Amino acid sequence: MDVKNYKDLNVLELDTIREIGSIGTGNAATALSSMLGCEVRIDLPEVRIMGYNEAIDWIGGPEVITAGVLVHMSGELNGIMLSVQQLEFVNLVLERIMGRTVDHYKELTDLDRSALVEVGNIMISTFINALSSLADITTRLTVPAFAVDMQGAILTVPMAEFGGQSDYIMTISANFICNGRAVPCRLLLSPDIRSLNFLLKKLGVLDG
Repeated sequence: MDVKNYKDLNVLELDTIREIGSIGTGNAATALSSMLGCEVRIDLPEVRIMGYNEAIDWIGGPEVITAGVLVHMSGELNGIMLSVQQLEFVNLVLERIMGRTVDHYKELTDLDRSALVEVGNIMISTFINALSSLADITTRLTVPAFAVDMQGAILTVPMAEFGGQSDYIMTISANFICNGRAVPCRLLLSPDIRSLNFLLKKLGVLDG
């Protein structure tokens, strides 16, 4: 029986999604290792289904300024994925790639932004590629978009696109560890409901 909403997911389906989150973030950490020039490990990721307002609070509150890299998915899986790049993560990337850090997002140069977009794109692409391989599906990704804004404003994109289908979003939280330094990683994944059902069927946890 198809799920009508994210909150309808049962224990087995949620466990499957958590496993996807673990595999996807693990692959993203491996991809970051080569880009940042240090071994990147990851602690056990936490995957949860949250309402949009709860998700905004979870990443620090609606008025906190942050950077976001957003990619649209199409093909057999439709939806969006967002990498939330808080300042601690931004400075890890900039320090490893550009040899500098910033005190505020307004100090980011065009080169800094390009580096952050590339890192966000690699993380998202690696995550989605792992998911697509696991489920044996084909997913196309758009060119990533980058924005610096209040977190509440950044999350209005998935809310506007999919709020009519569901008030919930998939959140993936983990710490990336590079040279003994742990920085939080926040990923938000929002397939539409049709895609969610298709994915669960391909993974064998939802009857066709």
